[in-house]
Amino acid sequence: MPTNSVRVPKRIAGVLINSLKGGVVPRVGLPYITVGRKDEIAALLRDLSMVADGGASCRFVVGRYGSGKSFLLQTMRNHAMGNNFVVADADLSPERRLQGTRGQGLATYRELISNLSTKTRPEGGALTLILDRWVTTAQSKVIATGVLPEDARFVDEVQKEIYASLADLQELVHGFDFAKLLSSYFRAYMEGNDELKAHVIRWFRGEYRTKSEARAELGVTAIITDDDWYDYLKLFARFLRGAGYEGLLILIDELVNLYKIPHAVSRQYNYEKLLTIYNDALQGRAQYLGIIMGGTPQTVEDRRRGLYSYEALRSRLTQGRFGREGMSDLLAPVIRLTALTPEELLVLIEKLADIHAGLFEYDRRLNEAQLARFLEVELSRVGAQTHITPREVIRDFIELLDIMFQDPTVTVESLLADGSFGQHGFLEATTSGDSGSSDSGGSCGTSDEASGFAEFTI
Repeated sequence: MPTNSVRVPKRIAGVLINSLKGGVVPRVGLPYITVGRKDEIAALLRDLSMVADGGASCRFVVGRYGSGKSFLLQTMRNHAMGNNFVVADADLSPERRLQGTRGQGLATYRELISNLSTKTRPEGGALTLILDRWVTTAQSKVIATGVLPEDARFVDEVQKEIYASLADLQELVHGFDFAKLLSSYFRAYMEGNDELKAHVIRWFRGEYRTKSEARAELGVTAIITDDDWYDYLKLFARFLRGAGYEGLLILIDELVNLYKIPHAVSRQYNYEKLLTIYNDALQGRAQYLGIIMGGTPQTVEDRRRGLYSYEALRSRLTQGRFGREGMSDLLAPVIRLTALTPEELLVLIEKLADIHAGLFEYDRRLNEAQLARFLEVELSRVGAQTHITPREVIRDFIELLDIMFQDPTVTVESLLADGSFGQHGFLEATTSGDSGSSDSGGSCGTSDEASGFAEFTI
């Protein structure tokens, strides 16, 4: 049947359908499937504006598995890159934490730097591109003053411009060494010294394990460690502003992996690091830096093992006396995601039906009444009122579309009339999933990584 939907390129449609069916958040094509979450998006966009003005922000996006945390983070990632921000994202895991005795904090830093992304390099790995742009920007400024590249004093003038842009960094913690490494990169760029450039890139990636190794290759005694990696992210944010970007946005998902740390002391050290990050953002000790973290309600609110078990965090993040169901404060540090409305879910599955039809080149067989009937059956399942998530709806709906495409004799009425579909409830599966967010199983990270799909419109 003909539709008025926007045509989705096949490459993107394939990524969308396969990602959503496989339970992961797609990195491309998000605008084609976004519905709802307008207020949450607007609140986080205000944070980006504040960051671009020289401030800092730290937010926590909280929701159950499948409620939309990861999708919201990916949407903000695309928004930020489109507005000339540099974005770094990482999922926490047993090997990547905020603090650890075996370099887990440094592992998180390395993941963030590896995933540095810009509008022109959205897939990550943009560190070299950023540094090269910084040098060429300095050259352009010198050329604008009338000094051309063939002029004998061109290199000296560019060097003066570089040093002037680094003056502010040297006043910050670790800023002198940071600026010295940037100067080394400039020198290597101008001299065509690829080996020195590679050494500097390696240092910025946090790959030097000993100070003696860094001294031998770069002439500096400082290296990025598990204790000070966050200070270097603050330096990066300031540097990026001077390099022509709006600022740095950091996205950290899977906070549940801090909640799952078995040793109380290790958990407390990680929460202490989290408190430092939060305080820096709100007290003005960081500039041009935005941070958004995603976690489940239990990860945040459990007073035995969650963030609330650390009193300093609990007193800062807990909801005030006036917040209640249907009246949440989206300007608070914690944004709690609520369930999508049936109307929003209907729009979502209609978009998916159009994309699926376009991908496999057939006329959409489901009309609005049939879509509504599918959703009615889905929402009438046992436990759906409190446990249904977009992930559950999407999984079932794409499965229905796949079956109908492969067997044209099958109708939506015959599938929905099958008593087994309506009888399957959410209680058993979802309850076990939520309990898994505390201690059970190693699949929690994968589950949360896929949380939330196609839930907001911009």
